[in-house]
Formats: sequence, structure tokens, C-alpha cells
Amino acid sequence: MLIEARQLIGLNMDPVVCVEIGDDKKYTSMKESTNCPYYNEVIHSKNLLRSGTLVGTFKMDVGTVYSQPEHQFYHKWSILSDPDDVTAGCKGYVKCDIAVVGKGDNIKTPHKANETDEDDLEGNLLLPEGIAAERQWARFYVKIYRAEGLPKMNTNLMANVKKAFIGEHRDLVDPYVQVQFAGQKGKTSVQRSSYEPIWNEQVVFTELFPPLCKRLKVQIRDSDKVNDVAIGTHFVDLRKISNDGDKGFLPTLGPAWVNMYGSTRQYTLIDEHQDLNEGLGEGVSFRARLLLSIAVEILDTTSPELISSTEVQVENVSNISEVRRPDYRHNEFFLFGSFLEATMIDRKIGDKAISFEITIGNYGNQIDGVSKPSLAKKKKKDGENEEEQSELIQNSSEDEADEDGDLVSVSSTPPMKPSLFVLYRNYFHLPYFEKKPCVYIKSWWQDQRRRLYNSNMMDKIADKLDISIVQSVKELKQVIFGERTLNKLLITYQSTLSIYLVQPQHSIPDVFVWMRSNNKRIAYARIPSKDILYSIVDEEMGKDCGKVKAVFLKLPGKKGFGPAGWTVQAKLELYLWLGLNKQRKDFLTGLPNGFEEIKSAQMGHGLQSVPPVSLVYNMKQVFQLRAHMYQARSLFAADNSGLSDPFARVFFSTHSQVTEVLSETLCPTWDQLLVFDDVELFGEASELRDDPPIIVVELYDQDTVGKAEFIGRTFAKPTLKMCDEYYGPPRFPPQLEYYQIYRGNCTAGELLAAFELLQVTKKHTQENGSELPPLEGPTDSERGPVLPVPLGIRPILSRYRIEVLFWGLRDLKRINLAQVDRPRVDIECAGRGVQSVLIQNYKKNPNFSTLVKWFEVDLPENELLHPPLNIRVVDCRAFGRYILVGSHAVSSLRRFIYSTPDKTSNNWATAGTNTQVNYNMFFIVIYCITFHEEPINCGMLCVYLLPTEEESDKKKKKKKKKGVEEEDETDERTLDWWSKYFASIETLKEVCLFYSCILYLHLRMFLSLPSQVYNKELESEYGNFEDWLHTFNLYRGKAGDDDEHALDDDRIVGRFKGSLCMYKLPVSEEITREAGFDPNMGMFQSIPHNDPINVLVRVYVVRATDLHPADINGKADPYVAIKLGKSEVKDKENYISKQLNPVFGKSFDIEATFPMESMLTVSVYDWDLVGTDDLIGETKIDLENRFYSKYRATCGISSNYSVHGYNVWRDPMKPSQILAKLCKDGKIDGPHYGPGGKVKVANRIFLGPTEMEDENGMQTEEHLALTVLTHWEEIPRMGCKLIPEHVETRPLLNPDKPGIEQGRIEMWVDMFPMDMPAPGPAIDTAPRKPKRYELRVIIWNTDEVILEDDDYFTGEKSSDIFVRGWLKGQQEDKQDTDVHYHSLTGEGNFNWRFVFPFDYLMAEEKIVISKKESMFSWDETEYKIPPRLTLQVWDADHFSADDFLGAIELDLNRFPRGAKTAKQCSLDMIRNEHELPTISIFKQKRVKGWWPFVGKVEAELHLVTAEEAEKCPVGLGRNEPDPLEKPNRPDTSLMWFLGPLKAMRYFIWHNYRWLILKVLGLILLLLMLGVFLYSLPGYLVKKIYIGS
Repeated sequence: MLIEARQLIGLNMDPVVCVEIGDDKKYTSMKESTNCPYYNEVIHSKNLLRSGTLVGTFKMDVGTVYSQPEHQFYHKWSILSDPDDVTAGCKGYVKCDIAVVGKGDNIKTPHKANETDEDDLEGNLLLPEGIAAERQWARFYVKIYRAEGLPKMNTNLMANVKKAFIGEHRDLVDPYVQVQFAGQKGKTSVQRSSYEPIWNEQVVFTELFPPLCKRLKVQIRDSDKVNDVAIGTHFVDLRKISNDGDKGFLPTLGPAWVNMYGSTRQYTLIDEHQDLNEGLGEGVSFRARLLLSIAVEILDTTSPELISSTEVQVENVSNISEVRRPDYRHNEFFLFGSFLEATMIDRKIGDKAISFEITIGNYGNQIDGVSKPSLAKKKKKDGENEEEQSELIQNSSEDEADEDGDLVSVSSTPPMKPSLFVLYRNYFHLPYFEKKPCVYIKSWWQDQRRRLYNSNMMDKIADKLDISIVQSVKELKQVIFGERTLNKLLITYQSTLSIYLVQPQHSIPDVFVWMRSNNKRIAYARIPSKDILYSIVDEEMGKDCGKVKAVFLKLPGKKGFGPAGWTVQAKLELYLWLGLNKQRKDFLTGLPNGFEEIKSAQMGHGLQSVPPVSLVYNMKQVFQLRAHMYQARSLFAADNSGLSDPFARVFFSTHSQVTEVLSETLCPTWDQLLVFDDVELFGEASELRDDPPIIVVELYDQDTVGKAEFIGRTFAKPTLKMCDEYYGPPRFPPQLEYYQIYRGNCTAGELLAAFELLQVTKKHTQENGSELPPLEGPTDSERGPVLPVPLGIRPILSRYRIEVLFWGLRDLKRINLAQVDRPRVDIECAGRGVQSVLIQNYKKNPNFSTLVKWFEVDLPENELLHPPLNIRVVDCRAFGRYILVGSHAVSSLRRFIYSTPDKTSNNWATAGTNTQVNYNMFFIVIYCITFHEEPINCGMLCVYLLPTEEESDKKKKKKKKKGVEEEDETDERTLDWWSKYFASIETLKEVCLFYSCILYLHLRMFLSLPSQVYNKELESEYGNFEDWLHTFNLYRGKAGDDDEHALDDDRIVGRFKGSLCMYKLPVSEEITREAGFDPNMGMFQSIPHNDPINVLVRVYVVRATDLHPADINGKADPYVAIKLGKSEVKDKENYISKQLNPVFGKSFDIEATFPMESMLTVSVYDWDLVGTDDLIGETKIDLENRFYSKYRATCGISSNYSVHGYNVWRDPMKPSQILAKLCKDGKIDGPHYGPGGKVKVANRIFLGPTEMEDENGMQTEEHLALTVLTHWEEIPRMGCKLIPEHVETRPLLNPDKPGIEQGRIEMWVDMFPMDMPAPGPAIDTAPRKPKRYELRVIIWNTDEVILEDDDYFTGEKSSDIFVRGWLKGQQEDKQDTDVHYHSLTGEGNFNWRFVFPFDYLMAEEKIVISKKESMFSWDETEYKIPPRLTLQVWDADHFSADDFLGAIELDLNRFPRGAKTAKQCSLDMIRNEHELPTISIFKQKRVKGWWPFVGKVEAELHLVTAEEAEKCPVGLGRNEPDPLEKPNRPDTSLMWFLGPLKAMRYFIWHNYRWLILKVLGLILLLLMLGVFLYSLPGYLVKKIYIGS
């Protein structure tokens, strides 16, 4: 959302903002003639042809936004920069909101900060935390040297065609490198037909540093005439190659080899895994490796040689010599692997022989790894060339044999037919038994092990820190901090540390383990090479080097996601070792002992250094595994009923067993012992004890038709007992533990179980307790031969009583197209339960007639092991049929455990009390200081005595009698509900504007604030009003997986309202002895009846903010709709046109009957002229929980009792009546009113105002009662915070866009029982009408204005100056002064008046403009924009367009005071605007001074109200009435063709008079000479004739 822009560099521009993401562009509307446009609109899709000049740009990664808190930037200023001129500075600021919504994210609109804080541009920039405001331009150099190991990118058929035409074999790839960064792309040249291309080029980007784009994308692509295809992609995270600390460094990488991964190397015309080559997903095969380097250079923008453009440049660089660097020389590495076990092979591929292949790079790749180079590329011997030619990374066993005859790589195991599992036949395993196949590969890589060693050391340091931090967190949670705070700190630490754990300069490729069948790759596992790298130093060694680890194979690409990917393709017990070939003497040291090496027959005999091809174990141990499967909870709902029929499969080695199936439950309690006999494990017993193999437990849902459906999987390690160990504490018997169950990447429940692995000897002797512990026989004949969990492992049970409050059922949906008519609730826990009474007619009354029932059950003493409680709702239909409606599982019963009240504590609910008391006392102290009152300390509460209205009136009269002049006192009639509202949100500036003195009425207003304006729902502030009545959602239907875009909200079929109370028997006699204890209600004493009740619901809707646009113009036409039960009110006639922040100010009265009509829905719709109205968003409120809550949410308690005015008491019950009822219901002594403003409740004394009178002039105790109510949380035992008068802010949600706020609505709800006295009329919350003002601007003079024109006759600089002005948003009402012609000094004299009438909202500081957007608009649109006056100075031209010279924009609420003289006026008044004091025209009324723009202008601003303007009218310009004097302009100020004689006098005669006189004299002399010459001949002839 674009809000506004400021300080745009340019002249008289019409700015438009364009937002571009990828290839998608969207625009805002155009604002005319302004450098500070105000938009406040969402960008829309008007992709029109636009031409114009680029002012500036701002770039940021979408990932940067997503990494912010709440995934958004809110009301931040982005700095614009010119991409074509890096030497230029800031080009302006754009204020915007940016949010990135991912799947399952909940975007919440933050609370709006103070506008003055948001106007601080430098302190509120659109930058992540830690980024400096002033960023410098920098060049990013990405040098591309060469690549190796590229795959074929064409078919063999095409290769034969090319060979036929060209006559020689060519490499089937034409590679080039493409680099992307900050929205720009750079490409190297294309190297034709080369598996080993050499570029030696660099791609140069110019971008601000530090950049807001975190990653740099490097991609090798194959050039093709039809479509270029990606070969491999690598991302470089700039944070991982830089350090921003005091001793940090700029992003620097390499030169280093980076490995690229993607799809398998076998070329096909249609590659199903092509997305992997684009960098989307985990690569499943090695594709290529690229030698590159990255460097950053900060630019000196003052250098004259700097190229200012930011276009991407591609340049040639010199070749890098690897021979001169020892770490770049090739070393021979050795990779060894041994397959000790291959189990859990999927049944689909179990009918064919299976083998396993290990590859590193292209070494070991037997199917598609070989890419033969062209014949022209021959291997050069060492020393032939100064630069060593890197070898092709391929599996060339023949070449290896030639060079090193003692070793030929063996990269795959022999094919073997799988066998079925023991006892369970869904998975297969390979019958390796004693003979374990081995593989080994020889490869050559640059020796850059030090980088990987450092990474391994960092990993181990991080692991140790994690362990110590987790332990510290557990201790600190109980001592200092809250759990949430520590969790946030822990997450921040882990995310920061994870950046530095990954080594960006990895040189050795990852190891891939592939399972092959029928010469096809089926499943894989990818293992980082650093994890298995060997070092003689333990800290540098990889965590899995020389260790037996369980590896699970998965399907490649998109197949590995969703239900297909959750199935294990194979489980391997794999041993891997990677190191230098010269260190391979240690490669077998980590294997379990007791094996014999079997070497390849091809290698001959006598070679001791040859690795074995298999290992034969002659030492094995026999064990018995006991899996104690007790229970599971919160399982995934796999059936359409919302339940599952779960059973568990336990896999260990080649054995597996299954528990029994429990029907229709999400919390099964199997209580079953699974015994695995004759489990053979190879190796020494001591090694197995330190690191036993893992156990895999899979949970499935049994279906009557089809195969069982996968629910989730978990892993466990057994507690191992050797035959010589005693079976006893502390290790045995093992304790039950919770294991998290995973379904893909999501959790799917928890398993409570214990596992023990017991060694079995050939002869069971009685010595040293070596005999296995005895097994108990089946205890339940109905379950058959099922062994229960032994008593030593089974938790210790105690007798508990669970009381259930059955209140009612709500919003039950149809089941099988039939409505629910006679529902019943069944409660079950640990095999015991209770049923509610039957609701005879759900439509008429959905509440239960019998409220409380109970049952007793044996539960574990350890609360963590308590089983879940299941709530099931069934519909009882004809012929004894029961249909499940929905169910709910209460996974934790801890919050329902009853604890006896602590009589020593003062109250139950003290949360938030201190804040509220301090808040009220703050204003009371102000009052006491003003009126010299003294506070009275009363026990724990400090109460202040406030003067009555009569006392304050007497004081005022005394002051008047003494002759003291007082300012006009505030009339209470000028205040309304909006005064309270804006005061409570700290934006009430209207009162402060008009009334500067602090009087009693002011304080009275502040003391009667509405309350609180909650920035969230009222439910979140008061625990969802579940103080005694809880709401349990009922679920039905299959749970949605994360990949299927399904949410649990779609599965809700209704709600059960009730509560639980659990306590250990026997119960204390003190509770039952209490007065009035009803044994039928148990612990649920003093709860109200649930009979239907008629209620008047009054809904106040104040306003909505940040609505999501519903029209294509980026706006909406919102109106409010209220629905409660069958009653629905739509305020469609009063829709607000084209507004995203509408002010409704409406109240709606609806009569309802609880519980049938208790769900209130407040919706905001978008009005459409044609078609149906669109839902913008809605919010739902459960009124029933509010109505019955002890917090008394029926009507908020005001902080002041008043019987008239804007602050009138709304509740039909007076404070004294409310207090008496609370004391009666809570069986509390009181209230007792005493003299001196004292009131006693529950042995506590409260002091309040005295001598208060009601509307009849009688003494009243309402203020005393109100004092107790506002501090009700201090009452012992029954006290809690009563809800004050308030306005709550609720998010608007749209069912079509789950989880994403569509805006927020401010509202509150009052509820009045119909059997009580009728409430008064609704409070008037109608929106305030804007006040009419008139701004009179007199332009007196200008000075030092730029001289734009050259005089045609004289050549002097001059300008024909005039001033133009308008209010922002009223560009059509532009007003111009007359023209001051021929200004030679930049001085202009005008004495010209502008008059701008406007409507203004004082509280919001916005001008209100209503106008039609276009001639096709249906109605007027109301805009609220800041009051800003724009003044421009122009040079008038008669035969061409006027020339724009400069402008100034003044915010009428905050603008610098004008200078007294022109000399004191400077641009520093604008540049240092935030440092200089500012004034408001709404306070000053009249301001005169000089302000700078391109020159200086002397102006006078005078603000008057519409009434004042009518009384004292003025004319425009210098017209009547109240005309201004004509300016005293110089004589040169004239227009030549209107006064030609004056123009000749001042422009020609004044400058050229001597020249004119000389010319005239010369002309006269020439005329005389001409006359003389003309008359001379005639005169001579006449003389001669006369003389003759």
C-alpha cells in the first residue's frame, strides 16, 4: 500500500508510483503538480501505457520483507535513488506498507504509531534492523573463470547428425553463465561445444551497499536456438561471505569452486526434474562445478572518472593460475562406504534385484556420469604447461587403472534380490547378514580441506552451545524471564548462528547414495562431504566420519513431497569415510569389530593396501527387543469421521511387529508389549551399547477397504542391557517417554513408549542376574494373547474424580444431509467415562437439562503422563442408531486440575491491575496539584478525594467575585463521545487547541475516558472469557495435509460448551463444609442457570481501518452488516464511497434469545452497483461466553457516574445495584456505606468522593460504589477485573482468504437482559462533520526569484513573475496572482489575496474533500488528506508555455515560522525543518513572514471559520470587499504591446537615448547635405543664366 511521497526531486511533476515484482507491474493514480503526493491507496492493475521521466527507484528482496517481524514493513519510508546517476543523492522518499504472505501465515496490522514519529523520515526508513540510513554505491564484481563436468545437453541422435555434417565429435553442450542480482542480469559469452568451458570474464553490478538483496544467483545455462535450458544453479548468500562488525570485511568469495546440483545427468527431451536445475528444491545429482570469485568495491562518487550508470557490464579478466597456489593443486581423495544393513525397502520395487551406488561429483557415476571430451582435448602431462589442466570429473576406471594399477574404483554393490521382513510383509530387506558389501572410489580434488575443517569445528561449537543454552533456558524460565521471551532469544540466536555454519566455499561435492533397480535410479540420499571428512584432529573431523549412521532414502524431486514422499524407500545402516588417499590406512577404524576383509579377485593377491569389496562378520550378538507401546495422543485424523483407527508398526533391523488396532480414536492407549526375539547385531557388545541402532515406529490408520493410510513416523533408541549387567535402577526398567510423531514436515501427534534391548546368551544362567526379566502373561482375555506393559514401566496410578459441566451444544452442522436433532455428549478418559443427558430438541433449546456429572478413573500420578480426554458428540436417531457428529481431544488436563483457593492471597485476578491503578492515579494526581488537594493513604490503595461539582462552582464564583478575569470556560455541550474517544487514543488535539487552561471540566473529561481502546479482541485480553465456561471445537472429516492447502477450521462441525474439573480423591472436607455447598453441582458452585433468556444486544461500530480493496481502482465502498441468529441488519443505504478507512459511527439494536442466538457476526461488505455485494471481511463474537463471564462483559464499567451528557451511565443497573449483586452472588460481606465517603466490602475499606448528588439533588452513594467496582480485582477470593468502558479492535477475516487480515474494525457490544429495566437510548456516535474554514493567503512580495528571460532589446536578465497557490487535493481551485512584468532583480510586488475554503477534521488533522473521480463515477468520493498549502512561482510567457521556477509546500499543522525580513530568510528553514520550532495555523490563526523557495516569498496566512468569513467577507485578488492596495511596482513593470509608448520610453529611450540623438543628428545632417547637393546644380544654372 502506497501512502505518500515527499521531497521528490523535480519541477512541477505529476508523480506516479510503479511497483514491480518479476514481470508484474502495478501503478498508483497520478497526482498533479506536486512534489509531495498523497496517495493512501493500494496499487491496482491499471497497466496503461505510461511515459515519463524516472525520478528514482528502490529495490528490495521479497525474502528481506518476509524475514521481518510479522513478515512486513509498516508505515516506512523508502529512499529513492537514481540508477542512472550514482553520484546523485537522495531523490525523495515514498511511505508505504509492504507485507509478504506465505502459506499458513497470519498477517496482523500493527498498532499505528504517532504520526509525528512516522514523519521522522530518517528515523523510520524502510530498512531492516542494523542497516545504516546512508548507504553508499558499490560495485559487485563476479568473476567467472571456468567450469568442469558439464552433462550432455542433447541426444545421441543429434550428436550423430552433427558428426555426419561436421566430420568430428563435438561436446553436446553450449554453456554460458548468467548472474542475477538486485533485479539485474548479466551474461558471459557462449562457449560452443565444450564440457570444460573457459570464460575468464567478469560481470559487474552497481548497487547501493549494504544491499537489500541478500542473494546472488549464478546459473550455468545451455544456449539453444529454441530455448535456453538451465544446467545448474547456485545461490550465494552475501551475509555468509561478509562481516559487518568492527573488524569485518566486505563480501568476498574465492576464487573457489562452487558445485551445482539438479536433476540426474541423463538427458531427456522432457526432464521432469528441470525445476531442480533452476534451484527450486534439493538437487538429486551433481551437475557441474564452476570456478568463480566475488569482490565488492565501494565507489568514490566524487571521482570525475566514475561511470555513473548502473547498467550491468561484462568485461574480460586475466586467467587464474591454480598451480601457484598449493590449495588449488589436485590431490587424490579416497571415499569408502560399507552397507551394514538395507531394510524397509518399499514393496513396489521388491520384486527385482537391487543395488546401491555411491557417487562424489561424477566419480562413481556408472549410468550417466561419463561425458567424453572432444578429441582435440588431450590430457597434458604435469610440467608441460605452467597452468595445470583440470581433469574431467568422471568415472574413468580404465584411466585410473592405467595410472595406478593397484586400485580400481568400485562404486556400486552387487545386485541382490530382496527378502520379506520377519513377521511383517509390507517392507523388504536385502539379506546381507554376515556379509556386508563395500564400495570405494578414488577421486581428485583441490585440497581445500581447511575450509571444511573450520566448518566442522563451528558445527561442534554450535552443538555444545545449544546444549548449554537449553539447560540455561530451563533454569531461567523459573527464575527471571518468561518462556516466550527466552524462546524468542533462542530462535534469534539459532538463526544468527546458522548463517555462519554453512561454508560458502565448499570445494568437494556432496556424496550421493542411490538405490538402483533394473539400471534405473529409484531413491537417493544426499550427504555433505564435510560430514564424512577425515582429520587426525577430532574437532576437525566430520560428525559422521567413520561412524555407522542410519540413512533414509527418498524419492527425487517433486515425488519426494506429499503422501508419496512420506513413505520410506529404504533404510540403510551405512558407514562412510572420506579423506586423502595417503590417509586411507585409517578408513576401517570406525567399523564394528569382528570382521574379515574380502578383497576383489581382479586385483590379485598380496596387495595389502587394496580396500575390501565386502566384510564378513564372524562376531555377532543376539538380543531381545521389548517395545513397550503405551499410548499416543493428538494423532492425525485420517478418516472422514474426524477420527482414526490407529495401529503402530515397529521396525528394528530385519524384524517388525504390529500393535492391535483401536477403533475411532485420536488418543489410543494400546498398553501393549511387543517382543522381538533373536535379533542379531554384528560387532562387539560394548560398541553396540554406546551407539545402539535406531528403532522406527510408523503409525497407520486401518481402513476396511484398501491399504492402511500413513499417519506419521517417529524414531527412538533403545536402552541396551548386556548379559553381565543387573536389571535394576537407575537404568532399568526404562521410563516411558514422549516421542514426537512427524508426517512429512508437520507434527502428527506424540507417542508414549519405552524401548529396551536385552542381550541374550546361549545358556541362561542364574548367575549375576543375567537371565532376562520375566514376561507377564496376557491379563485381559478379551484382547487375546496381548502382553501388557509391565508394572515397573507402567505409570503409578491414583484415583481421580473428573466432574463434567454439560452446558450446551452450538452450531452443529448437518450430518449426511440430515440435521442434528437429539444430540448427546460422551466423555471418555482412560477407558472410563460419562454421558450427558439427551437434548430432546436441538432447535428449540441446545442446552442440557442436567448440568454436572462425574466419573472416577485411575490416572498416573505424573501429570505429564495423563491420557487425553475424548469428547464425542453423537446424534441419537430412530431404531437405536447413533451417528457420530464430531469429536474433540483434550490433550492436556493440567489446566482443569482443581486447586484449593489460597486464603492468604488477596485476590485471584491481579493481572493488569497495577497498570490500571497507576493510569488513573496519574490523572488524579494532576487534579490534586491543580486544586491543592491532599491524597489520603488508605491501606494498600491510595485514594484521592475529588471536589464535587458544587465545590468547583463555588470556587469559580469566588474567583469571579474577586475580579479575576477568566477565559471562556468550556461548555460541556461542545464535547461529545468522539472527544472521549480521541482523548483515549491520544489524538484529541481539538480540545487542546481551543482550551489551553486546565480546568475542572477538562480533568473531568480525562477522568472519564472511555476506557481503553484495545488494540485487539476483548477475548484475548480476558482469556476468551473461559473463566468457568469453556468452548471445545468439534471436528469431523479427514485432517488436511500441509501440501493439500487444508485447514482444521474447515473440519469444525460445531462447538461443545462446558467445563471440566479434576481432583484427586478423597476430597478435602473443608470444601464440602462451606455454607451453601450443593453436592449435586460439585466444584461448579454458584454458576447461573442455562435456561433460555431474552437479551437486547446493542452493537456500536465506530470505524474500520486498512480494509482490503475490493474494486479495481484500489478502493472499496464499505458498509456494515450485523447478523445475530435469524436477525440480520444491512446498512447498505449508508455505504461510504471509495474509502479504505471508513468511519461508520453506527449503533444497531437486535433482540436475541440465548443460547439459540448467541453468535454475533459483524461483516463489512463492498457495495456494487451491478451484481451482488462482495464480502470484505467479517468477525464473529460469542456473546454467550461474554454474558455469563465473571468479568461482567455485558456493559463496560465507566470510570465516572453521570446521569446526563456525553458521558451518561449506560447500564440500566446503577453502580450500587451492581455492587450489591456482586456481593450477593459471591457471598461477600457488604457493601456497608459509612460517613466520610467510606465503603466497606469484604473487610476492606475504600474511600471515594463525598457529598455527591444525583439528578434530583439528593445525596448519592453511586460514586462510592463505582470506586469499589473499578477496584473489584482487589476483593479477596472472588475479585477479578471488571471490564471497563471500552472500544475493542477486531480483525476482519474472509473465509476465502484464511489467516490473512482484510482490515480491522473498532466496535463494542452492550447486552441488556430483557427482564431487567430497559436501558436508555444508544449513545450518539455518529461521525463528526468536518468544520468549514476559509484560508486567506495574501502574497505581498517576492525577492531573489530566478531571472529566466533575456530582454530582446537590451539583453538584460528579467522575469515576468506571478505566484500560483492551492490546497493539496484542490488542484482545480488553483489561483494566480497578476504578473509582475519585467522584474530585473527578482523582486515582485503583488498585494494579492487567495481565498481557499475547505472542510477540516480537527481530531484527525485532515482536510475532507468530496468530489467525483470522473464523469462516469456514480457518486462522490470522500478523501481525507493532510492540510498542505502549495505556493509556486512562475515566469509568464505570452507565446509559449509558462516557465516553472520554484515551489514551497507548507503543512498547515506543522510549518516553520516565517522570517521577519527577506535577509533572515534562507533555505535552512526548510532543510532543518525538524530541528526548528514549528507552528500550526489552526492555533496561530494569522501568520506573516518570509519563506524560501527558488527565491523568497512574503506571505500572510489568515485562517477563519465559515461563520467568521460570512461576517467579515473579503474579495479575491484586490477586489471588494476589503480590497488591498495596489502594489508599488517600478515603472519598468509593464507589458510592451499594451503600452508601446511607455515601453519605448523605458526600454529604448532610457538605454539608447544618446545613440538615438546621435543617429537623429546624423540623419538631419545627411538630409541637409542631400538637399544641398540636390539644389546646388539648379542654383548654379540659375546663377549662370542670370549672369548671362
